[in-house]
Amino acid sequence: MNAAEITLTPTTTTPDGAGIVPADALRIGTGRTRRFVGLDHGAGISYFFVDNEPGEGPGLHWHPYSETWVVLEGTAEITMGDRRLVAGPGDTATVPAGVWHRFENVGDGRLKVLCIHASPVIVQTWADEG
Repeated sequence: MNAAEITLTPTTTTPDGAGIVPADALRIGTGRTRRFVGLDHGAGISYFFVDNEPGEGPGLHWHPYSETWVVLEGTAEITMGDRRLVAGPGDTATVPAGVWHRFENVGDGRLKVLCIHASPVIVQTWADEG
C-alpha cells in the first residue's frame, strides 16, 4: 500500500439518514424547488433542484465553496462575477468559491437545474442583505 491509498473496512450497517429521501420531504414551501442538505443524510454535498418559470431565478449571492449547475431542461442565463453565460439542456457550469453569481430562466418554458454545492451544508450570502 502506498501513502496515497485509503483503506476502509466495509460495513453492512447503513448510517442514520442514509437512503431514499422522498422528493416532497425536500420541497421548499409550496413551490417546485427542492433543497437537499447533505449533512442530514450522510453526504458530503448539498443541492437545490430548481424548477422555475420564465423570468425566475435566485438573486445575486456567493458561497465559501464552489457550486456546479447542471441544466436539465430550459435555458439559463448565468452570471458569474463579470461574465454572463447562456446554458441549455445538458450543459454544466461551475462557479468558484467567493464569486458573486445568479441565474435566471431566459427561455419560454420551465427551467430545471440541479445546483450542486460542494459542501455538506448550504451557506449563502445574498447581495441584498446589506
